[in-house]
Amino acid sequence: MTLSGLQIVRLGLILLCLGAVVVLTTSTLNRLMVVELALPAMLSGALVALHSFVQITRPSWGFWSDAQGSRTRFIIGGMAVLSTGAALASLMVAMGIAGQGAGLAVSILAYVLIGIGAGASGTSLLALLASGCAPQRRAAAATITWLMMIFGIAVTSGVIGAVLDPYSPQRLMTIVAVVTLGAVALTALAIHGIERRVLPSRPPEDTPLRQGLAQVWSEPRTRTFTLFIFLSMTAFFLQELILEPYAGLVFAFSPGQSTSLSGAQHGGMFVGMLAVGIAVSGLKLGTLRLWVTAGCLGSALMLGVIAALGQWGGTGLGAAVALLGVFNGMFAIASIGAMMQLAGQGRAGREGTRMGVWGASQAIAQGLGGFAGAALVDALRLAGDTADAFGLVFALEAGLFLAAGLMAWRIIDGGRLRSPDSTPDPTFIPGE
Repeated sequence: MTLSGLQIVRLGLILLCLGAVVVLTTSTLNRLMVVELALPAMLSGALVALHSFVQITRPSWGFWSDAQGSRTRFIIGGMAVLSTGAALASLMVAMGIAGQGAGLAVSILAYVLIGIGAGASGTSLLALLASGCAPQRRAAAATITWLMMIFGIAVTSGVIGAVLDPYSPQRLMTIVAVVTLGAVALTALAIHGIERRVLPSRPPEDTPLRQGLAQVWSEPRTRTFTLFIFLSMTAFFLQELILEPYAGLVFAFSPGQSTSLSGAQHGGMFVGMLAVGIAVSGLKLGTLRLWVTAGCLGSALMLGVIAALGQWGGTGLGAAVALLGVFNGMFAIASIGAMMQLAGQGRAGREGTRMGVWGASQAIAQGLGGFAGAALVDALRLAGDTADAFGLVFALEAGLFLAAGLMAWRIIDGGRLRSPDSTPDPTFIPGE
């Protein structure tokens, strides 16, 4: 038995909850620490990066969800840990002690819990989707669930922004309680009974963690796809912390105007994801190989345009950023579809472990990409013109996307993932 459309939507609600809690910590709390508490941006940035780097534990959570024969407990438990971390981090901000002494120590612990909870819940959920979906529905499942997560992020950001004013610590903690407790309750309701009805029960296995990870890492396809994810996601996140400063410093955008760029980019991503989902699953147009490559190359092109606009002093930055979002969305959703296909290939019963390896690669790339982009801009601005500094970083990001696109075209050949020796693997058919 495979997941029905309704069950896929129910699992999408869990990703919606996960996105809502995470954006509370990476966006709202980040702003409050920098503005209301007047803490260094580097400190809040380091805490946000910490939750990404902690997700290097994703392979372990994936393996344990494979070995225990039940992913439901990891999905609910991970959401509870994530929500606990978010509540602790918010409490330190509300008390005004997030950046000093014991408050800083608790904040560090809170962001560790956020990373652990997101890794455990998210990895197990993706493994359940990969193992429970019929092959021909995996691209559609990826589209539905990821669009719901983006919707959750957008709605949570908008609603919190509307109800948080006028700011007070009590108001903050009320909002946090509603979001975190609601996320845990909705997750438990959404996942109830799905795994038991869709997947046959599996007895726990006694394979040691190290051996289980080694078994998966020995698969050439897993290693190759891990490299692709790291390369492409480093490119994806390199501009995350520099796009709005670029608009303000080079184009003299106001804070409201520069903030609107983020909305334009996310709106474009929504369109790109939806278009690929409809094209692949509904209209049978193209393969995931084609859409991954097109998304990477299109992203590289638009980054080149964004860099050039800073040199020419031209208009059209908003349109270029929106188109960048479209190509980012195309690449992201097609990559996730390919990931879900590949997760079920190779040694049986290791879907969660593979998802964990790829999730860890993505998390490391996210933390490294965001930090590297900001650090490179700072270093280059000391040595030269501001527009040149940003332009060089955008050009580097475009080069990484170009390399990722060429790699995708090479390793996913005719709908089949190639191993490093270029021998087609007949078991992996992401485009069918």
